[in-house]
Amino acid sequence: MLNDIYNARIIELAGNIPRLGRLPDPDATATAHSKLCGSTVKIDLKMDGPVVTDFAHEVKACALGQASSSIMARHVVGSTASELRELREAVRRMLKENAAPPDGKWSEIAMLEPVRDYKARHASTLLTFDAVVDAIDQIEAKESEKECDKAAGEDASPQAAARG
Repeated sequence: MLNDIYNARIIELAGNIPRLGRLPDPDATATAHSKLCGSTVKIDLKMDGPVVTDFAHEVKACALGQASSSIMARHVVGSTASELRELREAVRRMLKENAAPPDGKWSEIAMLEPVRDYKARHASTLLTFDAVVDAIDQIEAKESEKECDKAAGEDASPQAAARG
């Protein structure tokens, strides 16, 4: 029954979302949108190497999108890129493949398990996870580009020219 997914804890999380707003100088910004329900989550992310150092978001979503965004905001700072990629896949598998929910600091996600029976609600539940991974991908692409530019600059050095 639909009331199962809108339980008191989901409503509580949806009504108490930390880190709302925007960062003044994010390393990346990503937006995820559900065409089905119109929910949108925009996140700003800062990282130092593979670790998230700051996070903010704007959440215009249903209670499920708000609840998952609330959980993300409570635990994302200090998490690593690989941990967050694994988290997105774990939540996706929980919803779509009947897998177990994540554990540890992300164990609150288990309260979203009843959503698996409502495919139309999967997209809004996954928005924050998709946006965070998108931002991580952007940051890593910029870092990779910097490395390539640095390597290309070293190849253009006088020593490289003398070798050529």
